[in-house]
Amino acid sequence: MFRLSRKSAAIPTPPTTKRPASIWSLDPAVTFLNHGSFGSCPLRVLEFQRDVRERMERQPVKFFVRDLEELLDWARVRLAKFLGGKAENLVFVPNATSGVNAVLRSLTFEPGDELLVTDHEYNACRNALDYVAQRTGAKVVVAKIPFPLASAEEIIEAVMGAVTWRTRLALLDHVTSQTGLVMPIEFLVRELNAHNVDTLVDGAHAPGMVPLDLHALNAAYYTGNCHKWICAPKGAGFLHVRADRQERVRPLVISHGANSQRTDRSRFLIEFGWMGTSDPSAALSVPKAIEVVRSMRPGGWKEVMTDNRDLALAARRVLCDALQIPLPCPDELIGSLAAVPIPDAPSAKPSKNPLYLDSLQDELLAKFKIEVPVIPWPAPPRRLLRVSAQLYNSLPQYEALADALKKVL
Repeated sequence: MFRLSRKSAAIPTPPTTKRPASIWSLDPAVTFLNHGSFGSCPLRVLEFQRDVRERMERQPVKFFVRDLEELLDWARVRLAKFLGGKAENLVFVPNATSGVNAVLRSLTFEPGDELLVTDHEYNACRNALDYVAQRTGAKVVVAKIPFPLASAEEIIEAVMGAVTWRTRLALLDHVTSQTGLVMPIEFLVRELNAHNVDTLVDGAHAPGMVPLDLHALNAAYYTGNCHKWICAPKGAGFLHVRADRQERVRPLVISHGANSQRTDRSRFLIEFGWMGTSDPSAALSVPKAIEVVRSMRPGGWKEVMTDNRDLALAARRVLCDALQIPLPCPDELIGSLAAVPIPDAPSAKPSKNPLYLDSLQDELLAKFKIEVPVIPWPAPPRRLLRVSAQLYNSLPQYEALADALKKVL
């Protein structure tokens, strides 16, 4: 049986002093408890991005032809340092979904190969895995993780119990989107490596939410977003590929780098560095976002992550008390997201919106000015309510949500 060692600790009370709301451009009339979906970018970072765009438009040829590669190198080095990775192993992509697709579309699979995933995987990335399996004849094997659950061991047993000699790749969330679980990813990657199974980590939510050391993690492939918890502009994501796997990975867009004769840098960096004309200002603003958010707490990023996690833990206690339900998972599996089960939806009508399918979300916004996602899980009519915790949030906001839920449910 696979076992994790863990330390128990009392949950501290989240701080009540928050940075002024004017740091963010969020609508002050709305209680925004959904940072996890698309993030929110501080005004200082947006101003920096605007300056980058103005520089780009002043002399586009100089910017793209003469300056851009060096600017992207500068941003990659700073992001890699923040993530505990190596700059030569990291490239920018628009988002984590693009990173997952780039890896999956680059690899070669054969009929009979097994691609492992959990039933908590983000829908867009699961679709990419299914697409590749259908084209190659590989088989998608789904490890079923319960929610609610009692321990991290249940995750480990489900994932490792699904590994066979045919398993070629495991696509695993670092932090699950629907259920908000921080997976025991270090343990899983280590065990999968020991079984000669490469791991593609979908780290969409992890950067800026939990401490990362990509070099120590040693996953073959890791992709994440910078627009969520790092608070960079939309369109900034990254793909980190271990050096011994880079020859396999090509960008989704094949461009000039495919036949480059340069020898001063890897083909991996050359191909991902130029995939046609696009707006690179979001990627170039990532170091500024890291700096700005770090400055919001005296203890820097460590304190930011701790404060957000403490607030998320306090928020779910408030919600579970209001709903008169037990906590759905141990505190050790929570970062800055927390999901709680709520009563089944009265109907399960299909929606035109691919992300939000439940009318309760609209009702909470219309009646109470609270923006919070209601997520079908594992399938309608069953559902979860998921809250995020960011520095602009405070405990009274979740107490107001709890009062609203009592009224509408």
